[in-house]
Amino acid sequence: MAIDETRLNAFMGNFVHDIGAVMHAATIVVGDQLGLYKALAEGPATAEQLARRTETDPRYLREWLSAQAASGYVEYDPQGELFSLTEEQAFALAEEGSPAFVPGAFQIAVAQFKIIPKMVQAMRTGLGIGWHEHDVALFHGTERFFRPGYAANLVSQWIPALEGIEPLLKRGARVADVGCGHGASTLLMAQAYPQSSFVGFDYHAPSIERARETARKAGVDDEKRLRFEVASAKDFPGEDYDLVAVFDCLHDMGDPVGAAAHVRRTLKPQGTWMIVEPFANDRLEGNINPVGRVFYSASSFICTPASRSQEVGLCLGAQAGEARLRDVVSQGGFSHFRRASETPFNLIFEARP
Repeated sequence: MAIDETRLNAFMGNFVHDIGAVMHAATIVVGDQLGLYKALAEGPATAEQLARRTETDPRYLREWLSAQAASGYVEYDPQGELFSLTEEQAFALAEEGSPAFVPGAFQIAVAQFKIIPKMVQAMRTGLGIGWHEHDVALFHGTERFFRPGYAANLVSQWIPALEGIEPLLKRGARVADVGCGHGASTLLMAQAYPQSSFVGFDYHAPSIERARETARKAGVDDEKRLRFEVASAKDFPGEDYDLVAVFDCLHDMGDPVGAAAHVRRTLKPQGTWMIVEPFANDRLEGNINPVGRVFYSASSFICTPASRSQEVGLCLGAQAGEARLRDVVSQGGFSHFRRASETPFNLIFEARP
């Protein structure tokens, strides 16, 4: 073998970075669950002081804090052996409602490791792995990862980018949120537009129960305004919806064309379908970047197996891109399709009959 030492060293540098990130992910999940970031956001502390704040073991905590400092997630002052969070670190790690909150993403990453035995078998056989077959950490992590982006953009940017929808929602409209999961997107819309009625659908019964509980805790438990039901994208009930929305889930569906056709049947003649999907360019070479790396990796273990587990099993994948999505929507009977908005992580499309 003709080994180029410079290229090998560069690759090994990437390896050290990546294995560090992999090992670090679990420490973030533990720190989040124990409230360590929130406690440290209260002010600088030694390991012993933070241990007293959080009722944790100081020796374990010193090792955990050292890992955080080495990863750049915590600041360290050797003079007083003090650990602290910058404003930016606290914003991303300790403030649950912030648009930069990241611990949920690491819950998803950890959940992927738990599905490895099933994934090995799936890749050998071509069989699928349903969303419901994953560890519950995936469901909670997905909500916590996507909710900040929805909170930052859904009402302020995405809905206003749809033609005529925001005034209609303010007056009073009928809305279906399909594949709603724990209901974060549905609840955000219901809180922003109290004159409209919203129903969230998901095939996963435990997620629907969690959505109902979240709505009760938020004080939005009027079933005339907001309710959640167990139903799939191809059979959810209702008709004459002014708006149907799907958030980061069309690519997970086994038969997205069939889902599109059902959405078409449930909309009013002038109704709108809002489709939110992970950001992607149409060709692989356009997605070979850090964001594409995240989405392709998640898609390998979550999205593509989920689609393969259902009828048709089209397997769009999390990096489907606008052209493939346009084709799906067109096959479902829609004549109008346009990109209405985008963020570094999402594409937002408007479809009409």
